[in-house]
Amino acid sequence: MREKGPGLVRILFIGDIVGKPGRLVLRELLPQLIGSRQIDFVIANAENAAGVAGLTPKVAEELLETGIDVLTSGNHIWRKKEIEPYLKNSGRVLRPANYPPGVVGKGDAVLSTAGGIAVGIINLEGRVFMRPLECPFRVANDLVSKLSEKATILIVDFHAEATSEKQALGWYLDGRVSAVVGTHTHVQTADEQIRSSGTAYITDVGMTGPTDSIIGIKKEEAIAQLITQTPKKFAAAKGDRQLQAVLLDVSPETGRVEAIERICKKMDG
Repeated sequence: MREKGPGLVRILFIGDIVGKPGRLVLRELLPQLIGSRQIDFVIANAENAAGVAGLTPKVAEELLETGIDVLTSGNHIWRKKEIEPYLKNSGRVLRPANYPPGVVGKGDAVLSTAGGIAVGIINLEGRVFMRPLECPFRVANDLVSKLSEKATILIVDFHAEATSEKQALGWYLDGRVSAVVGTHTHVQTADEQIRSSGTAYITDVGMTGPTDSIIGIKKEEAIAQLITQTPKKFAAAKGDRQLQAVLLDVSPETGRVEAIERICKKMDG
């Protein structure tokens, strides 16, 4: 177990939470993980936390009570309509920042650790194989300039399909943000690194939910849709569960990441 360096801020970024299994594993493992690993701040992607698509106010509150400081999301955040008024009023639940003007909610926030260190969070959605939204690169550029006046530590959740688009944003923001963390594909990649100018990067942080599944969904349902090419109602799989995340040790003075570590903690069903 790596010790946290003196003066560093330790941030845990949790991969896409899938349904009740994902919420259960967080309830069981997160409080102990926060204590044992000396974690100062927790970010989690929650766009699939209610059922297997969407987020409700009740589920958001349940997740925040486990020790998560801010919830990010992606294209599925709109699947539960009751989340829209909550997005309007909550400063701790984000939707991607590159949706058109007038869309409810915010895509960025600056919050503080218990020790008073400001952490800026930016949530973006990719465009390759996804919706034709505002350019995430241009939106990122504007938000980094704005949030840099309030926080030295900046973490970007890039919710995107294409590996190339994620890698490109990581290089585009190298040296300007603390980390670019990919979400959406639910498969943890083994390319965690610290780029040349001090920005940490991983293509996908993974999934928090059922392991005996297809990206969290019951296997037979996902396979049936692929074979028949007709819509199926998906449900979260049961059985063994996992928590996947990355741990970032960040300098509050420079915003540079000094260490990045992948985490995969498994739990019997």
